[in-house]
Amino acid sequence: MPMITVPLGERTYPIHIGSGLLDCLGTHVVEALGEISVAVVTDDNVAPLYLARAEKSLEAAGLRVCTITLPHGEQTKCLDQLANLYAFLCENRLTRKDAVIALGGGVIGDLTGLAAATFLRGVHFIQVPTTLLAQVDSSVGGKVAVDLPQGKNLVGAFYQPEFVLVDPDTLTTLTDEYWRDGLGEVVKYGCIGDADLFALLEGCAPGGRAALMARIDDILLHCIQAKADVVAQDEKDTGLRMTLNFGHTIAHAVETCQHYEGLRHGEAVALGMHVMTRLTEQKGMTAPGTAARLDALLHQLDMPMELPGLSEEDVISAMFMDKKYSGKVLRVIVLNEIGKCFIHPTDVSFFHGMMK
Repeated sequence: MPMITVPLGERTYPIHIGSGLLDCLGTHVVEALGEISVAVVTDDNVAPLYLARAEKSLEAAGLRVCTITLPHGEQTKCLDQLANLYAFLCENRLTRKDAVIALGGGVIGDLTGLAAATFLRGVHFIQVPTTLLAQVDSSVGGKVAVDLPQGKNLVGAFYQPEFVLVDPDTLTTLTDEYWRDGLGEVVKYGCIGDADLFALLEGCAPGGRAALMARIDDILLHCIQAKADVVAQDEKDTGLRMTLNFGHTIAHAVETCQHYEGLRHGEAVALGMHVMTRLTEQKGMTAPGTAARLDALLHQLDMPMELPGLSEEDVISAMFMDKKYSGKVLRVIVLNEIGKCFIHPTDVSFFHGMMK
């Protein structure tokens, strides 16, 4: 069973990866924290598939378990649901020695993590991601947050989990929509620092989802190790970790303009990578042919590559609320070529004409 460690000075935690690990959840909790109470937070897509298995494993290990099932979707990542979660934790009398477990995708992980970071000034937090996006990206690194109407992830914290448990078998039940959602982040890793991963994706993409799933262990290891390496060097997102935001400046603006009811996050990231790379290649910042190669892969993966009926003015305005905007400077991630990138300080005028 592969295990990746995220070293953060005195605070180090493991990421366990392997088929069937969900049935070992209780054992891992007891090994890490002893006999405690646990609150499992999930959504109404995941609960019918995996909640009973998680509960069975936890109870078999002698743990007291309470559960809450929230609506699925980005709209759940809000202050109202955060308050709902606080009330649930109070009702079940969780203490600071106990743990909150996020069983689901990125929305559940982000919301649950923020609740864990702030309830009683911090309770133990465990990530059990069940979507491709959460497994390769959002469950690793300790970024937890909720959205505001003005923008995505504007209220949050850095709060690392005790451990992450990744069971790739849970990916078999994803709809195609959620599968594409994760692929956007997978492609990002290949673009910014892993040309071998990008080539692997190019080789598998013609065979569709089945071919990619046949190599899913390799894909997960590439992405999770890359994320762990970056987080270990820049936990608080002040330098190198910003490279993980390739495509995200545009993506977050599009999501905000669509009120989180249009493209899924990974699809918006794919669109952002496409627009950004076309733009920077035109400006002479990116090696010729890079955009065409990226677009060819995104097309094979059935990713969106057209801004969905939004005005350029609205999208650029939304960028002003991006967390990467500081003063008059917006730090964007630009590809030198596939597998190499750099941080480019600019302003929103950089994007004028991007929708032409």
